[in-house]
Amino acid sequence: MPQVVGREVGSTGYGLMGLTWRPQPPSEETSFKAMKTALSKGANFWNGGEFYGPPTHNSLHLLNSYFTKYPEDADKVVLCIKGGLKPGEMALDGGEANVRRSIDECLRVLDGKKTLDIFECARVDPETPVEITVRTIAACIKEGKVKGIGLSECSANTIRRAAKVHEIAVVEVEFSLWATEVLDNGIAKACAENRIPMVAYSPLGRGFLTGQIKSPADLPEGDFRKYSPRFQPDVFDENLKLVKELEKLASKKGCTPGQIAIAWVKAQSGKNGMPVIIPIPGASAEERVLENMVDVELSEGDMAEIDRILKNATVIGGRYPEAHAHILNGDSKEL
Repeated sequence: MPQVVGREVGSTGYGLMGLTWRPQPPSEETSFKAMKTALSKGANFWNGGEFYGPPTHNSLHLLNSYFTKYPEDADKVVLCIKGGLKPGEMALDGGEANVRRSIDECLRVLDGKKTLDIFECARVDPETPVEITVRTIAACIKEGKVKGIGLSECSANTIRRAAKVHEIAVVEVEFSLWATEVLDNGIAKACAENRIPMVAYSPLGRGFLTGQIKSPADLPEGDFRKYSPRFQPDVFDENLKLVKELEKLASKKGCTPGQIAIAWVKAQSGKNGMPVIIPIPGASAEERVLENMVDVELSEGDMAEIDRILKNATVIGGRYPEAHAHILNGDSKEL
């Protein structure tokens, strides 16, 4: 099993974003059931965000409530929280003052119900040398506020620079059959070189690879995916061809396309020079959590078939809207 901040974690983790960051979040009862189920199935690496929801109801508030009700679960969970944005803004600030503010705010909301195992800035601040950001979090580790440092959506160069300053616990990236860029841009290689586990967010392609989204009309009003280039009406059907091919393979194996997608991500872990990879699918419904936690074995023939599917599939559109694209796989100015 993977090791993170000295703790053993399950081969599949759990993403909390959808529990608080959507137009109509699920009820606390529904969220708690999903969280409890994830933990019971071995998904004890949880990933949330200070900005996943409004300042009064984000991941941290939900976690406070959950661990108040289930205090016995607090020590079972390895918690990774993204922060580092300016208060009330989707703007980057990796400087010392704001990183400390963000960590202190996370701890304030958790209110002692759970430790902050890993803290990571959500994106790399191009105006602040990553060395300063990492040194600040490292100081907070010495002060007992945090246990480990994470990086998110960073370049291979950022990983190497950060690792020279302090041990990096995890690097969080988007990685799925729908987003394979880290295999070619040096990020996976840099993680492997430094023995850093790679946390794969959106392993289900923001739900697209489950086959549950048949058209743009299936997305609810206010859903951020409505603004994603890959979900736009003019490219949707072309992108759906990949899912239809996965559905054929899933039908032959007696599983779901989403299970194939997660299994493929896990099959890359530690193989052929790759780092350990921990996918963190998010789900708000208990039945979806149970589906995501089923381990599907992919044979050499299955992997060859998926390789064929990927070679023939053309994914159209960027991972994020153009306004956000410049901070993906980011690097900072030199120290």
